Amino acid sequence: MTSAESGYPEIELLVAGRRIGAADRGTAAVENPATREVVGRVPLATSEDIAAALAGAGRAAEGWRDTSPHHRAAILMRAAQLLRDRREPIARAMTLENGKPYGDSLGEVDYTADIIDSLATEAPRAYGVVLPTAADDGRTLVVTEPVGPVAAFTPWNYPLTVPGRKVAAALAAGCTVVIKPAEETPASAVALADALVDAGLPDGVLSMLFGDPAQISETLIASPVIRKVSFTGSIGVGKHLARLAGDAAKPVMLELGGHAPVLIFDDVDVDEVARQALGAKLHNTGQSCGSPVRFYVHEAVHAQFVARFGELLAASRIGDGFDEATEMGPLANSRRYDAMAPFVEDAVERGATVVAGGPGDDSVGYYWPATLLADVPDDALVMHDEPFGPIAATSVFSDEDEVIARANALPYGLAAYVFTKDADRALRLPRRLDVGMVSVNKFGVGARDTFFGGRKESGFGSEGGPEAVHEYLVKKLISQG
Repeated sequence: MTSAESGYPEIELLVAGRRIGAADRGTAAVENPATREVVGRVPLATSEDIAAALAGAGRAAEGWRDTSPHHRAAILMRAAQLLRDRREPIARAMTLENGKPYGDSLGEVDYTADIIDSLATEAPRAYGVVLPTAADDGRTLVVTEPVGPVAAFTPWNYPLTVPGRKVAAALAAGCTVVIKPAEETPASAVALADALVDAGLPDGVLSMLFGDPAQISETLIASPVIRKVSFTGSIGVGKHLARLAGDAAKPVMLELGGHAPVLIFDDVDVDEVARQALGAKLHNTGQSCGSPVRFYVHEAVHAQFVARFGELLAASRIGDGFDEATEMGPLANSRRYDAMAPFVEDAVERGATVVAGGPGDDSVGYYWPATLLADVPDDALVMHDEPFGPIAATSVFSDEDEVIARANALPYGLAAYVFTKDADRALRLPRRLDVGMVSVNKFGVGARDTFFGGRKESGFGSEGGPEAVHEYLVKKLISQG
């Protein structure tokens, strides 16, 4: 299958139960990053659409709050099954608009459905407590309630999973949602909205807007209808939205960038770690907040690891996501492609060696080969700014305390990885790493039903597990005499 043989769906806004297509609004192009061809158009919301979405969320809030949590869970589970039933057309559209391999897109649909199922089971578990009182005939309760209508903002790198888990957690808690997904990948998000509506979600409980990011975010956050802001994306934008929310005294949940360190000690099976690193670095073309970037390798095995990892990266297949031989697709857009060369050039100027990869080719699509930079100094751009692409950098270390200090030196705190056969070290190091998630002897963090979040400038709050639903709940004290 090639990109040209796959269809792309019509994109519509969902505004308080009303569908609005591209024929009725101004539009922006949706580009296939593998070919740079326009595959569709996304309608752009007007100020009236934004106001209508807010009004709809406000009207629907009380009814959805009072809907039985078991009924809310049932709707979410039906939506999850509809995503599974529709997995192939959704995955085709995802690969067309995002570029990731078709198999990975199928996996994202399945994973998102599993997440929604898991979050649905948390809906009936929003327990309160009954407290003893000094009075013989008194009663004190602490109950949980939905925070209220939520403004949600999601990126393009996981165009179904991130909107899916954010929306499902808020809906499970009893909140209505107005979401602005990425304009680059609208079909994936629309597939989520379609599944929820077809599963029985009432009008107004979910609205989905595309358009001018500044106009939508500023209007939603300033509105008295919105009671919480949830954002996944870059640190810069996250800080800006947090300031807007602060001005309105509204709580915020942020899942921001990362710059994951990898600590590889001298007791590992170097070939096995290199093979794992290959899959982790190729995944989503490195466009993941948890992607490994800084590979701190013990001096005793650094040369061996660099040689093997470089060999594997150089042999990897980059291409159109519909080509079954493709191991890594293109970067998702021209902005990411243009950002890669400065990281490589700066590292080389500072003495690093390009072991694999190097210049990209955007004549057909936004293709940048998997790149390995070795012996990269700590002051290089790639060692302190997130590349958000298929670039890995290695540096030598000799001492555990030294490498922990270097791993923790950045303002990021999302994910970290440790590879060692020493059982004591495997238990000790996760406590010393100042991040929200640590994975030992494997890559990847989080699962469908676990906490997912960071600390420091990587944000706060959780996108997964029971904690994700708690993000959208508030407590109330009820004291009775």
